[in-house]
Amino acid sequence: MLLCALLAGALMFADLRFTRMEPVRAQLSTLVAPIQWLVSLPSDALNWAALAFSDQRELLDENRQLREQILTLSHRVQRMASLTAENVRLRELLDAARERDIPFITAELLSLDPDPFSHRMVIDRGRRDGVFVGQPVMDAAGLVGQVTSVSAYASRVLLVADASHALPIQVNRNGLRFIIQGTGQYDTLSVLHVPDTADIREGDLLVTSGLAGRFPAGYPVARVTAVVHDPGEPFARVDARPVAQLQRARHFLLLFPPEPPEALGRGGWQVSLDPSAIEAARQVMGPVEEDD
Repeated sequence: MLLCALLAGALMFADLRFTRMEPVRAQLSTLVAPIQWLVSLPSDALNWAALAFSDQRELLDENRQLREQILTLSHRVQRMASLTAENVRLRELLDAARERDIPFITAELLSLDPDPFSHRMVIDRGRRDGVFVGQPVMDAAGLVGQVTSVSAYASRVLLVADASHALPIQVNRNGLRFIIQGTGQYDTLSVLHVPDTADIREGDLLVTSGLAGRFPAGYPVARVTAVVHDPGEPFARVDARPVAQLQRARHFLLLFPPEPPEALGRGGWQVSLDPSAIEAARQVMGPVEEDD
């Protein structure tokens, strides 16, 4: 032990005073590398096995959830087929026009507006894809917003949560129509001018009403979270939560709604709409701007 201690001290002195020990250290490190690899092999194998089993468990859980979701959606589709057939028969009895499928294209998020007081985003579809100002934007859950400016390869979207955005909606349960406006917060929208006696409740689903012709009717917008009645006030305060995943969604649908038909008078004749009235109705739903 004394000899080893003396040898170690001599090697440290030589390493400190002379540079010839550097190539020796490099060669020794090369010789020791396989031993270090063999020593760390069991630990690396255990870590790899644990990671593989963890990934396998996550895949199995995800697969189970997807199977349950497929079963749920299959049940809904079966029920929807019956409701669709019934709807067609009722429309034929009422001699109503049949609803047409609305074409769409997909888009992906490019960037978000860094301004904390503005809720806008940029998507990877533009004029070359047929995108136009005022076009509705959806995600998998509901309405996200509308296109406010278009360039050749990208478009800017104003989200429903922005304080300058408003659109006409109706209560899905009873058809009452109101205006919903953003509050500047992603999780809260405000339903404007709701009479204190209106039949609106917490949990009601709010959908697009189709008025003004910009947003097609029937698409989910928000769900009522609070209805506050102030004594002596003519209007109730109604808050709602957007159904769209405004802060998490990355893929979107751009809808191409059909042109609204011309209005018919009481006797069935066509009535020309006042352009100033149309423009005023469109301004209610939020400002739009166009880029070259």
